Amino acid sequence: MPALRSDAVTVPVFDGHNDLLMRLWLSHQDDPASAFLNGPAAGQMDLPRIRQGGFAGGLFAAYVPSTGSAARNAPSVRKDRSAPDFQEFEPTPCREEALEITLSMIATLLRIEQQSAGAARICRTAADIRQCMRDGAVAMVMHIEGAEALDADLELLDVLYAAGLRTLGPLWSRPNIFGDGVPFRFPSSPDIGNGLTAAGLRLVRACNAKRIMVDLSHMDEKGFWQTAEISNAPLVASHSNAHALCPQSRNLTDRQLAAIGETRGFVGVNFGTSFLRGDGKKADDATVLEIVRHVDYLLEKVGEDNVGFGSDFDGTTLPPDMKDVAGLPLLVSALREQGYGQPLLEKICYGNWIRVLEATWGE
Repeated sequence: MPALRSDAVTVPVFDGHNDLLMRLWLSHQDDPASAFLNGPAAGQMDLPRIRQGGFAGGLFAAYVPSTGSAARNAPSVRKDRSAPDFQEFEPTPCREEALEITLSMIATLLRIEQQSAGAARICRTAADIRQCMRDGAVAMVMHIEGAEALDADLELLDVLYAAGLRTLGPLWSRPNIFGDGVPFRFPSSPDIGNGLTAAGLRLVRACNAKRIMVDLSHMDEKGFWQTAEISNAPLVASHSNAHALCPQSRNLTDRQLAAIGETRGFVGVNFGTSFLRGDGKKADDATVLEIVRHVDYLLEKVGEDNVGFGSDFDGTTLPPDMKDVAGLPLLVSALREQGYGQPLLEKICYGNWIRVLEATWGE
């Protein structure tokens, strides 16, 4: 195959997962909103590069690092959570620390909106996302990855919903009061851990009642099936790949993919090389063609209406040819060169995400 070209963007990308807020919290404490809006920001995302890459918006995660406040002062000593040999659970932050950091990140998202002069907006409905795309504004959906900040009585959930929270991952790859996240292990089945606790089941039901999307990425297989049994919403894994192609514990088995397809749910392909490659490694020779391979497979297993992107920008190691969010045109070009026509590209790049969010939110 000839070298891939980074052609002019013809399809905007709405993406299912980024850790921008964590990266700003770690690296730009003084003025995180300005670092994002004006650039250059540390990591893989800021507004100038977003515009360059045709990034239309996505789910912006508030994620609390396991090393907590120590990560502010020594980010270089944080464990590499995408390493193929990483196996044990990372430490779970205490609720007090998780609450402080989560609220700080959500405040950053609110300040980005306030200071952007309309260039970036928090979206609470699918109509909001569509309007942002028409206006050329970044559509930001408030998301929590790992619910360590929440109380067992779920009183804070009401407050966060009022602030704009519309999607939530109960677990990251560590245990909390709501259940067991799946640890990073390769090769491994996702059937690790004890699933959801009674509090976790209450959280899923509460999210259903509020029409908050429940994100299954980072949930162990038992928790996945518990959620599938009680949830009345489409099953969504915002940033997970095919276990058959990369037997990483974070990836989805064919049986899980079938369940997602049956509910007209969604899978967002994670761009992290250790979740893409068959050997689970972060090798320097990885390319965006690894992403295309998973897109091909997922389309076959769950259908063309149920697949899109969940990049994990600012939270993982990307294929070197992509580098950062400005590299999205390379991926669009790769899909086009594989024979993907414009209607299918539009579904994968943004349409399927908007569909499943509208089906979940009801508006």
